[in-house]
Amino acid sequence: MGAALTIAALGVVFGDIGTSVLYAFKETLNPEHGVALAPASVLGLLSLIFWGLMVVVTLKYVVFVLRADYDGEGGILALQALARRALPVQTSHPRIWKGLGFLGLVGAAMFYGDCAITPAISVLSAVEGLEVQAPQLERFVLPITIGILLGLFAVQRKGTEKVGKIFGPVMLLWFAVLAISGLWQIIQEPRILQALDPRHALGFLWSHKPQALSVLGAVFLAFTGGEALYADMGHFGARPIRQAWLFVALPSLVLNYFGQGALVLTDPAAIDNPFYRLFPAWAVIPMVVLAAMATVIASQAVLSGAFSLTAQAIRMGYLPRMRVVQTSDNAIGQIYLPAINWILMVAVIILVVRFGSSSALSAAYGIAVSITMVTTTLLAGVVAFGLWRWNRIAVVAGVIVFAAIDLAFVTANSLKIHEGGWLTLAIAGVVMAIFTTWAKGRRLGLALVEEDQIPLEPFVESLAAHVPHRVPGTAVFLHGSETSVPYALLHNLKHNHVLHEQVLIMVVRAMPVPRVDARDRIVARQMDLGIWTVIAHHGFMETPNVPEFVRVFAYQNGAACDSMTTSYFISRASLVAGDLPGMSKPRQALFTWLQRNASRASDHFLLPGNRVVEMGQRG
Repeated sequence: MGAALTIAALGVVFGDIGTSVLYAFKETLNPEHGVALAPASVLGLLSLIFWGLMVVVTLKYVVFVLRADYDGEGGILALQALARRALPVQTSHPRIWKGLGFLGLVGAAMFYGDCAITPAISVLSAVEGLEVQAPQLERFVLPITIGILLGLFAVQRKGTEKVGKIFGPVMLLWFAVLAISGLWQIIQEPRILQALDPRHALGFLWSHKPQALSVLGAVFLAFTGGEALYADMGHFGARPIRQAWLFVALPSLVLNYFGQGALVLTDPAAIDNPFYRLFPAWAVIPMVVLAAMATVIASQAVLSGAFSLTAQAIRMGYLPRMRVVQTSDNAIGQIYLPAINWILMVAVIILVVRFGSSSALSAAYGIAVSITMVTTTLLAGVVAFGLWRWNRIAVVAGVIVFAAIDLAFVTANSLKIHEGGWLTLAIAGVVMAIFTTWAKGRRLGLALVEEDQIPLEPFVESLAAHVPHRVPGTAVFLHGSETSVPYALLHNLKHNHVLHEQVLIMVVRAMPVPRVDARDRIVARQMDLGIWTVIAHHGFMETPNVPEFVRVFAYQNGAACDSMTTSYFISRASLVAGDLPGMSKPRQALFTWLQRNASRASDHFLLPGNRVVEMGQRG
């Protein structure tokens, strides 16, 4: 089982960082950086890549950050929730609490920028191998890339359960080929192993001070995908990811990077595409096919991450409801969001057409990922100090060291903003605006609606004095508060003059934890006339299944809730620009647009369509 999980982790977790070999080293020696192609430069650049992999990926993520699991889950929003948990009481540190929330949202927003560019640069760099085999095939690179990407997005609705079974073996083959091809070149030119000495990295930075930041932006391409080690921890656990990295991915990547460096030392002309130049002419086309498969897998992992992150954000109240399709009966984490899929498809195709080559796209790559890494460092520091109770001096020193490295890469990648990095920042900025606008608008809207609410207890007492006509069955009224009367209940009494034999006023509450223990799922209180208030809790990794909540309530409280005689009543609040004091008009307009385009509550809460009554409510 352990070996199977490790191979599976190879297929999902390491697709992004595992395909960086296609373009990362080539970009470090891009003539635009102004670094002369010399043995000292090659050794220095390889030393930077090697020690970056050791410090940023291995030490920071594999050794430290993977320890920060929230009930087995990882990812920037899980880390945000874990960091907030590290604070003793929310009200004691309101500014810090808000700051941690902001950091988590920034990291999540930057991830969407990465989601748009990773499929574009990965697949494009793989298909560019055709140019190595036959330069006249260059005109086919873009059409083939676009065709592969269109196919990738088209099959998302079918889910990844069946395709995922071959991901691990394909990536295992990929890493084996990387290791063998690199090792062969190292044997031919063993002096490349001098790059293991960190003095070459420091010497390069010292002797190339004017070009250092520009080059670091290219070196950083070798680490993109490191965040996925933590984001996908919930699927496999920390141990298989550590084993896959330490025993397969890391050695293979190092051997291949050093093999590319050895090849460039012996044949400087190979710098045009050192990865594909590692292979004899007869093997280039098969390698293009294998690389295309690897990059599709890398893209699939990023898209799956986007779907999971979006679902988490919806459940935590940062995004409006969207249609979520469960693509697997066995794996709850395998979901598909049509809206996110098609938005990303359009963005990716535009990037491919706009930039046209992996070298041009590399200018847009890195800034979003490096900012996400900074937020991870800061949030992990809070967790280490507040929850793990590590030594304060050690935590502060570690955060300073890792943050300094991360900020150096942020600064280096900021030099490429005008060349294309602005695009990923723009994507992240739009996502951040949506996050904050929806969260604030929802909070203000609920407060506005609450002002007009009727207290529940006096209302029930008045019903007891004048009992309306009772009808058989159970009525479940979804509501935002357990202390006030749902609008749908008032509407039903006013127009239909009936009250069901059993009434559940259900409040579905998302908790800042991945999953809620079954014993804490339902909190119910019985009132007169068969009226109950039911608070149903769910974690941000769980789908709020209201019919299941009703079944759990019935089981725990000995109530009779026949699914065939249970009806669900929901109110759909409608707010227009100007209704929300405290928000600017543009943000109110954005909020109302998001509200109009949100999916139906019945779909979000998995309500049976033939037993749902929806009533409009003007906020």
